Formats: sequence, structure tokens, C-alpha cells
Amino acid sequence: MRKETTELLLKKAAEARGASYSPYSGFSVGAALLLSDGSIYTGANIENSSYTPTVCAERVAFFSALHDGHRDFRAIAIVGGKGEPTGLCYPCGVCLQVMSEFCSGDFEIILSDGKEGRTLTLDELLPRRFTLKK
Repeated sequence: MRKETTELLLKKAAEARGASYSPYSGFSVGAALLLSDGSIYTGANIENSSYTPTVCAERVAFFSALHDGHRDFRAIAIVGGKGEPTGLCYPCGVCLQVMSEFCSGDFEIILSDGKEGRTLTLDELLPRRFTLKK
């Protein structure tokens, strides 16, 4: 992926993080999902006092895109942490499983805390994912 595209995704993820509703953990996350057609969907985590209905930023972005009929995804950027991002914010197992439902193993997951960055594939983060055999 081009450096400019990666930078744009990280900028959009950081902006989306501002919409986080995380009064319980103080851990705000933003995500920017790149579709194959070049459009971008963003999401922020939304917490709930009982925690179970909490939803991660990655799933907000995916579910918004899926709701609008999209099924062809290229990459996602994730930025998060308490206060200023400290360390890379990896997607949780539930989010990885959602990604595996709609993305190939070479789907790119871009992580950054503003100081360091890393790009991994879905296969690297979830090598033995559960999939429906078609």
C-alpha cells in the first residue's frame, strides 16, 4: 500500500477516536477501514456499563460498511489507548474473527501510536481462524 494511503488511514482513525464513548475504561479507539473502491469507513469504540454490549471501533467501521452493502475490504488502521496512544493497539479476537468473515488472509491491519507503526496481515494475527468452508 502507498505511504500516502497508510498515512490517510491513520489520520482518519485518529480523528474517529475522538468520537469514542469510553467513560468506564478510558481506553478510546478509532478505526479507519479502506474498501477496495478507495472509500473509507470509520468507527470508534462504544462502551456500556455492563461491558458485554460494548463494541469495538473496528466492528463499528465494518458493520457500517456492511450495512451499506460493501463486501470488498482492503485494509484497516487502528489507533487507541488511554489519553494519548501509548503502544500499539491490536484488534481483539472478536474483531479479528469478524474480519476473517469478510477478508482474505492478506488483509492489512495497520497499527500506530504516533511514534511507532506496524502493518500485519490477518493471517499473521489469526493464523487458524474459524471459517465457513464454501
